[in-house]
Amino acid sequence: MPLKPPLTELEIKTADSGFYKGFTKDVTITAKILVAALILWAVAFPNQAAGVLSHLNGVILASFNYWYVYVVAFFVVVSLGLAIWPTSGRLRLGAEHERPEFSAFSWFSMMFGAGMGIGVLTYATGEPIYHFQNNPDVIKGLVEGGSAETVRSAYKWAFLHWGLSPWGAYALTGLALAFFAYRRGLPLTIRSALTPLFGDRLSGYAGHAVDVVAVIATVLGVAQTLGFGVEQFVAGLSRIGFGDWLLVTEADGTQKASVVAIVLSLVIIMGASTLSALSGVGKGIKWLSNINMALSVFLLAFFLFFGSTVFGLSALATGLYDYLVAFPRMLVTVWSDDGTATGAALESWQGSWTIFYWAWWIAFAPFVGLFLARISRGRTIREYVFGAMLVPSVMCFVWFALIGGTAIDLELSGVAEGAILGTGLSDQLYATLAVLLSDGLAWAFSVVVAILLMTYLVTSADSAVLIINTINAAGDEGPKARPHIIFWGAALALVVGALLIIGGLGAIQTAMIIGALPFSVVMALMGVALIKAIIRDSIRGRAGLPVTADQIAGE
Repeated sequence: MPLKPPLTELEIKTADSGFYKGFTKDVTITAKILVAALILWAVAFPNQAAGVLSHLNGVILASFNYWYVYVVAFFVVVSLGLAIWPTSGRLRLGAEHERPEFSAFSWFSMMFGAGMGIGVLTYATGEPIYHFQNNPDVIKGLVEGGSAETVRSAYKWAFLHWGLSPWGAYALTGLALAFFAYRRGLPLTIRSALTPLFGDRLSGYAGHAVDVVAVIATVLGVAQTLGFGVEQFVAGLSRIGFGDWLLVTEADGTQKASVVAIVLSLVIIMGASTLSALSGVGKGIKWLSNINMALSVFLLAFFLFFGSTVFGLSALATGLYDYLVAFPRMLVTVWSDDGTATGAALESWQGSWTIFYWAWWIAFAPFVGLFLARISRGRTIREYVFGAMLVPSVMCFVWFALIGGTAIDLELSGVAEGAILGTGLSDQLYATLAVLLSDGLAWAFSVVVAILLMTYLVTSADSAVLIINTINAAGDEGPKARPHIIFWGAALALVVGALLIIGGLGAIQTAMIIGALPFSVVMALMGVALIKAIIRDSIRGRAGLPVTADQIAGE
């Protein structure tokens, strides 16, 4: 049987005129209807929406915990395997003569800012502090929670959630999209990555369904990230001194952002992000990414020189060692309730942390993956995977070690006297600064953090809007489509606002976990399709047959 040439054309019908000119109506309109329905449901029937989402969340966490753990392990193994394997690692994402569009600094800045900037600002303090008190090693009785010996295990688990696993998921999605878009000449959209499995059938409704699932996952994944960012942004404004009206106190004594603060923050953030999205990747997003990277380096440098430097660097070294040694086992460990108190506690911890994170990264993957593909044309697979997995992982580790380490050291030494442990997740970075510095300096650095958070929020939101429009436009990166950019900017703001108001971050988290499930299946198929395509191209290459779109066109 003769070897068939690779598929280099995928017809996706787009509108020739009218409001949806250049867009795939089936994808765009369906996605808009589903997102609008979610917003209206959450606003009109908040109690029912919260109840249904909570029930579905419980079913998914109980029934699909094994799936989430093993599928993320698959993403990591495939990504690293393709980079290490000599034949696949040297393949270029584009024609052989192409070289990267962006410098290494801008590439890393955009990658990190879009991928995890907001989450790191929220969790760099909060997660090490939490795991310092409770983690699987504490639950199993191996170490005592809140003690000095718990620091190492705290970082091992924090690094699991922010290291190779999330960036492996992002890298695989972006690699598949870049491979088929820039080597095969297919549209830069999710369905193109499945062509080795389903061929040109993806031109029709099957492909439309894949892209709609990707849009919904992107909206919910970005909503989760923006929700954390808005809560922390409001906490920062409160610390800076904008007034008590920003926060409301719940019956249990905890504080959260008021409805007025949420609305005001979203108007500012989404307004700025929409303006940035209208300017495109090469202007607004690139410059904002460079600004937030510079501010991030400044903040890290401050903690390196004036925080708990020795403690933080020690946590980095020992945490990294423990993480790498335990990583293969942690990557595939699933805990379930075996009828004992320990088993139930381990299952609960994993559902609240690891499974939540894996769902978050999967829901975020169509956005970050497509964005990575967009900015990585011309790089080799090895360069891309190592750049997209190792560098951001190390950046996250440094953040957690220096900032979280300072917070833990302040509590261990008794200096903080519970001021950091006693506040909410969104406020813990500001609380650390308040303990570490004088009032005036703490205020000034709180302003820096709020500005940095603002740039991360705007970068993530405007990138997400552009990515959603790229999917809706059948992979066309060109059309700006102002009304559609404005629509998706407003839709993101409304999703975040509606879910925050009906149930806080928990409601967004629940919706995101539900939305991530169908896209996790798509991502698994993308990994299989990519492996198949590279193997087939290797066979074609040995037979002297063309394997890239420009080679086929030149025949």
